[in-house]
Amino acid sequence: MSSRATSLPMAQATVQPSVRRAAAAAALGLAVLITGCTGTAPTPPSASTPTSAPTPTPDPTVQPTAPVPESPTAQPAPGTVPPDWLGTRVLPRAATGFGEVRRTPRELRNRRFTLPDTVAPLPGDGFASRVVDPAPQRVLRRSTWDPACPIGADELAWVRVAFRGFDGERHTGELLVASDVADDLVEVFGALFAADFPLEEMRVTTKREQTLPPTGDGNNTTAFNCRPVRGQTSWSEHAYGRAVDINPFHNPYVRETDAGLVVLPERAAAYVDRSRRAPGMVHADGPVVAAFRAIGWGWGGDYRSLKDYQHFSATGR
Repeated sequence: MSSRATSLPMAQATVQPSVRRAAAAAALGLAVLITGCTGTAPTPPSASTPTSAPTPTPDPTVQPTAPVPESPTAQPAPGTVPPDWLGTRVLPRAATGFGEVRRTPRELRNRRFTLPDTVAPLPGDGFASRVVDPAPQRVLRRSTWDPACPIGADELAWVRVAFRGFDGERHTGELLVASDVADDLVEVFGALFAADFPLEEMRVTTKREQTLPPTGDGNNTTAFNCRPVRGQTSWSEHAYGRAVDINPFHNPYVRETDAGLVVLPERAAAYVDRSRRAPGMVHADGPVVAAFRAIGWGWGGDYRSLKDYQHFSATGR
C-alpha cells in the first residue's frame, strides 16, 4: 500500500497550468473596527462626603463617548441551515421507477448548506490531498464494493482532498476512485479549491444508501458507486471508479421518458433551470467543466438525449 500527499499553503495553492487557467481566485476582504473609550473612576465615599454631592463640571478636554448599541443576535442567512427533515421524507414511486418529481421545498430553493465532514482534516490551511493506493480494507468495507463489482478491490484508491464549503471555510472530503485516475482527480479538486467553487459534502457512498427509499434531497459529491446505469442493467462508469458527481442537487439528472419526467434528485426541480447562476451549480463556461476537460473527462451536461449536469466521466458516458 502506498500513500502520497500534497499540501499547499492557502496563499500559494497552485494546480497544473492547464487547470489553473480555469480557476478564478477569489479575494477576501477583512475589515477591523477599533473603538475606544475613556473615563475616570469615581472616588470612594468617605465619612466627610456629603449626602447630596454637587453636579460635577464637565472637563472640556474630554470628548463625550456615545453609548455603543448592543449587536443584535446574528441570524443565519436563508438556505444556509439544513432543515431537520432533510433525508427523512420518503417519496412514493412513480411510473418511471424513481421517486415522484416534486416541487422544490422553500428551504432548498437557494441551498447553501455545509454538512459535517466525515474524515479528519488534512494538515495545512490551503489545498491538500492524500492518496492511499490501494484503498484500505476499512474504507472498502463501508463502501458499495463487493466481489461482483467490475473493478477489483486492489484497483481502487482512497483519495482525500480539501474543498471549499458553502460557509466559505476549508473542509476535507473523501472519494474512492480507480487508482489510475486518482492523481488526475487531485488536480481537478485543486482547481476547484483555487476557484472557491463550493461543495456541500464529499464522502464515500455506502451500501445502505443504495437500498434506502428515495427522499430526493441528497447532495453528496461522490465517485465510486457499484451500480448499473440509471434505468438500465449495464454497469455505470461509477462502478469502475471513473466517474464523479458534483453537487447532485444543484446539478440534477433530467430526462423525458414515456413514463414521465425523471429528475434526480427528485426535489431538485428548482435547479433544472440552467439559466440560474447560484453557487454550487455547474455551467459550461465555469471552472468545474474546465477542470475536468483539462484531464480529458466528459460532462453529462453535453448529452443530447438527457442532461446529467452533475456527472463527469473518463469515457464521457
